Amino acid sequence: MDKIDFLVPELVDVIDVILVAILLYYLYKLVKGTAAINIVVGIVIIYLIWKLTDILEMNILSNLLGQFISVGVFALIVVFQQEIRKFLLMLGSNNLTNNKLYFKYINIFKAARESNEMDIDEFFKGCEKLVKSKTGALFIIERNNSLDFIRNTGDNLYLEISSPIIESIFYKNSPLHDGAVILDGNFITAARVVLPVSENKNIDSRLGLRHRAAFGITEKTDAIAIVISEENSQITFVKNGEIFEYKNIDQLKTMIEAELV
Repeated sequence: MDKIDFLVPELVDVIDVILVAILLYYLYKLVKGTAAINIVVGIVIIYLIWKLTDILEMNILSNLLGQFISVGVFALIVVFQQEIRKFLLMLGSNNLTNNKLYFKYINIFKAARESNEMDIDEFFKGCEKLVKSKTGALFIIERNNSLDFIRNTGDNLYLEISSPIIESIFYKNSPLHDGAVILDGNFITAARVVLPVSENKNIDSRLGLRHRAAFGITEKTDAIAIVISEENSQITFVKNGEIFEYKNIDQLKTMIEAELV
């Protein structure tokens, strides 16, 4: 019986595997849809080649790859600094302790309030009217990470999403038009919000402050951003500090719906 004891997992082993699986899942969520996922695949390939060369006793190549792997931790810190920053922010008080999933289980009223799904069609009806009038706008769609730390920089609201409301907020003479609007479920929860601006030097210099603010907040949280340019009336979809292309409005709607599942 002793020979097969290792096949019987203990409770600690099960917990260990579950925790590792959870960690890998959240790491995947951080890099999903970004260029970082390609880097992760490259690292996995190098690691597998290293193990293969070690098994085949190809000493020179194995030692060379081994040296690369040995300094891999420092390389990962440099390459994935934005993802690591987002991960630490997610573990910090602003995101984990204020995480909507956390409050969902301890606050019945808030859970019921957040269960309202976003009316994508009504939202884009308002966006299309802003496009026609060449009105610039910035929408931040809240997901799991709480945005309370930026919501407080603007004016708190609780308005159901509708095309007239969106138009009135971004009307040029409206006191709320300057800044970002935060959407949570099917509600506008804040307007005139001040966002952190991205310091990424690779951002296209032709993009304005709205786009840089969209990059900034999506680099630091799992929120997604919709930017409407007043110069060219283009609607831009930003996630994880990157612009995601789409062919038409229907495809953009589908992309956003997938992010809100």
